[in-house]
Amino acid sequence: VQLQASGGGLGQAGGSLRLSCAASGRTFSSYYMGWFRQAPGKEREFVAAIDWSGGRTYYFDSVKGRFSISRDNAKNMVYLQMNSLKLEDTAVYYCAGKGPKSDNYDSWGQGTQVTVSS
Repeated sequence: VQLQASGGGLGQAGGSLRLSCAASGRTFSSYYMGWFRQAPGKEREFVAAIDWSGGRTYYFDSVKGRFSISRDNAKNMVYLQMNSLKLEDTAVYYCAGKGPKSDNYDSWGQGTQVTVSS
């Protein structure tokens, strides 16, 4: 699948932003989807993931209780709702997909910048 992330921008600390990831391809519903982020000078890190059905979700400890990943297979979309934003959430966010036969994420979107200000 091909992925395109959107929805980034400037958010205030304590505020909310919602990221979207549009996927193309008929096999999207079989893909395990995730969000990653990379802050300046840091390595890319895992943020959240969701299984093909949406029944299981996983989160990086620092975003648990604040971020929520969801998907709509009918629309080929994945979302990341980010609440209670913190300055340290500032990063480029990437959506990624892992096919049913893949061990690793093999499809990546182009990234969308999220900047949190005080």
